[in-house]
Amino acid sequence: MDWLYVLMPISGVTIFWPGLVILGLGVGIIGGFFGMGGAWMVTPGLNILGFPMAFAIGTDVAHMAGKSLISTLRHGKFGNVDYKLGFIMLIGTIVGFEIGAQMIMWFERLGKVDLYVRWLYIILLTLIAWMVFADVFKKRKKEKELKAAGQELDNLATGIEWHKTLHKIKIPPMIHFTAAQIYCTAWLPIFVSFLTGWLAGILGIGGGLIRMPALIYFVGCPTHVAVGTDLFEVMISGLYGAGTYTYKGRTELVAALIMLVGAAVGAQIGTVATKYIKGYGIRIAFGLAVIGCGISVIMKLLPKYLPAGKALLDGAATVLVLGLVSALSLYILVKMLQGAKQELAMKKR
Repeated sequence: MDWLYVLMPISGVTIFWPGLVILGLGVGIIGGFFGMGGAWMVTPGLNILGFPMAFAIGTDVAHMAGKSLISTLRHGKFGNVDYKLGFIMLIGTIVGFEIGAQMIMWFERLGKVDLYVRWLYIILLTLIAWMVFADVFKKRKKEKELKAAGQELDNLATGIEWHKTLHKIKIPPMIHFTAAQIYCTAWLPIFVSFLTGWLAGILGIGGGLIRMPALIYFVGCPTHVAVGTDLFEVMISGLYGAGTYTYKGRTELVAALIMLVGAAVGAQIGTVATKYIKGYGIRIAFGLAVIGCGISVIMKLLPKYLPAGKALLDGAATVLVLGLVSALSLYILVKMLQGAKQELAMKKR
């Protein structure tokens, strides 16, 4: 079965290449659907397949940039991208990303990069999963209360409404973002993008894992606009990040190209699916994906404390990541086909 493995020329590790194809295709679908590069799954996935963490980060950033370009073009056609908001957020994203990338080089010199990044992933994924499901439960509670009173909840309403408090900050310049339907100080998206850019540089993600929920809960974007605008940001920060990590010699371009072939197809499917699945359907699926990814990272971390179970836990982590990507991709594909079928039936009427 040697033909299933390929030697990576820069990192010097041998990788199961079908795993790269599965990651590329699946994360292309998932990334296009959730509005992110999918690196929150690919970086730990590449690490689980055998890449050292610094190479997993750099390789994924390079793969992510190309895929996000395709998804952004599709979302732009649906009117889901607020370009003004995206360009303003670039200021914080680029500064934050470079600071994060420099921290990774420091962790690598200390020999602690794998340990620190995995623990940061676990903490971050836990917080995001809590935030998503707390939002879902709070919105459902509001719906029940209003239904009992004979009223209906606004379609754009959310359970968590932190953005309403943040919109009270009136530091000039104040800007109206047409596509996102919000009016706020420019410093709010800049500060949010700085934090997400910093985490992106450390974790090797385009920021989508944190920027998409940040756009919803802190900036106040509708879900579908947050998805498209985030992908635009992922594309720009990904291109910058790819150059940064390639310059530092931590990008495995062969692996990035293998994944990009599948991702180019998957991104088209995921983007079209957002036309038929909106709002809280996206958020619930996103929350479940975050939980699954967090469990896989924990499995990869446990052998440091339980050496006897290393082989079993490493294998289980690989199966969970690839299985999660495959299951979510299938769910999104089925929902897209069902939505398209219903749309065609309505047009015939």
